[in-house]
Amino acid sequence: MRLLSSPALLAAPLLLLGLLSGCQSNSGSETATATAPAETAAAPTDTAIVSPPDGITAADIGQRIKVLSSDEFQGRKPFTVGEEKATTYLAEEFRKLGLKPGNKGSFFQEVPLVEITGQPTQPLTITGKGLNLKLDFKTDFMAFTEREVPSVELKSSELVFAGYGVVAPEYQWNDYAGLDVKGKTVVVLVNDPGYASSDSTLFKGRAMTYYGRWMYKYEEAARQGAAGLLIIHDTKPAAYPWSVVQTSYSGAKLRPQTADKGASKAAVEGWLTLDAAKKIFQAAGQNYDQLYAAAGKRGFKAVPLGLTASTRIENTLRRRTSKNVVALLPGDARANEYVMYSAHWDHLGIGPVVNGDSIYNGALDNASGCAGLLAIARAFTRLPQRPARSVVFLAVTGEEQGLLGSAYYAAHPVFPLRNTVADLNMDDLGADGPMRDVTVVGYGQSDLDDYARAAAKEQNRYILPDQQAEKGYYYRSDHFSFAKVGVPSLYASGAADSRAKGKDYISRQHEEFEAKHYHQPSDEYNPAWDLRGMEQDARLLFEIGRKLANESTFPNWKASSEFRAVRDQSRRG
Repeated sequence: MRLLSSPALLAAPLLLLGLLSGCQSNSGSETATATAPAETAAAPTDTAIVSPPDGITAADIGQRIKVLSSDEFQGRKPFTVGEEKATTYLAEEFRKLGLKPGNKGSFFQEVPLVEITGQPTQPLTITGKGLNLKLDFKTDFMAFTEREVPSVELKSSELVFAGYGVVAPEYQWNDYAGLDVKGKTVVVLVNDPGYASSDSTLFKGRAMTYYGRWMYKYEEAARQGAAGLLIIHDTKPAAYPWSVVQTSYSGAKLRPQTADKGASKAAVEGWLTLDAAKKIFQAAGQNYDQLYAAAGKRGFKAVPLGLTASTRIENTLRRRTSKNVVALLPGDARANEYVMYSAHWDHLGIGPVVNGDSIYNGALDNASGCAGLLAIARAFTRLPQRPARSVVFLAVTGEEQGLLGSAYYAAHPVFPLRNTVADLNMDDLGADGPMRDVTVVGYGQSDLDDYARAAAKEQNRYILPDQQAEKGYYYRSDHFSFAKVGVPSLYASGAADSRAKGKDYISRQHEEFEAKHYHQPSDEYNPAWDLRGMEQDARLLFEIGRKLANESTFPNWKASSEFRAVRDQSRRG
């Protein structure tokens, strides 16, 4: 359940339109979420967890989390000593298990990236109407650039409020209608119009669509020719506090290497705190609350603010390659068909000091997923007979920087996508003990729901659609890179209902983690964690993968899914 997603997603507007036509929410739809209690009503009440002899244990998973999230690994940021330690560790563990190197004799797939370390050299200065407001970096605003140049600037760039910054023909919505923003700086709201509305037919109601994600808003502003885009941060619709914006956009940032060296991007991309935005609106003679309400209604027209923005960012550039780690268990009968497991190995590295700690260890995010990946790999090697299909174990780089490693793999697959049966993704597994639920992010999208339901039943668990679809989790982890290219993808784990303590307890735990530990140094290994829930989830995904690996059929997306067409075309090809 990650903050960032691929900035390279759907660069072409026509492809964007095709992907988002009939876009499903995290839970498939508002209706899917509403119908969930029909399944939960019959949920089991027992607390017994059966552990078959597959070698998947909470102790083994915990030990691997402890290693990967230790200070020695320095927060596992790409281009650092932490990357070398993490990727070497994973490759060596795969080798010890007897798995084959997955990429032409190597456990590594090189991923070319550019590191841009941008630092504003002056405040964000807002002028006009007698105003000379200087906003402070980190306190009031965050700013960065994807352009691979020594410096970028906004120089007296006109400010325009463009609602949510969305152009969505299938929803009859265009916040840029009749608006020329070339050379201007656009200010927009986070999330999409359905979030603040009681109208469940507006976009997908409170369930976020891709239009609500920050990366879409930056892409659309660039397509419109804007010089800058500033997103107004509001904790609830953003689904993370300002501290996450600060840590995620401070220091060096990684981007894909592109032919135009980022020239097609807006010069300045960034965020405003809600307080800073309200000051700007007030100076413009506008009422923020009134504009917020107006922006969520059809027919909203952008509002020039009569103010200008100026700032400058100095860049240090570094081009290098990072690594995906790829391991293979060859199939016994249909070795040219592949079941894939994925998890990202990277985190944020060394950053700003918080409570005396500067190492962002990323124990849950996502040493837990990598530990699950190794546990499942071990279980496959213990089978008395290899499965019919090959099984791929993929640990990707750059998820925290925007799904970079999985996006690169999807664009440069080691194994043919048309023969890739499914991707089973692990990210931020829970440490709250055995769970009664299996929450499927993107429920209603593919046939993999049925596989998850059958495996959950074997564990005396039940399926839930994502209960926080408004937070856009479907677009925030590596499964989405595979969904975009048509590979059916499952992102599921126990996330809502503790066997011992119930739903309210888990809800409070999530809120505390998001507020205090998400993307913070305090996401560290804790020996007091109850990792039996991780054991459950790893075993569930192992059983799903084992079934897929011994079948001859291919699961597909539901007919209503926006990913169905690209899969059908791929399979026909």
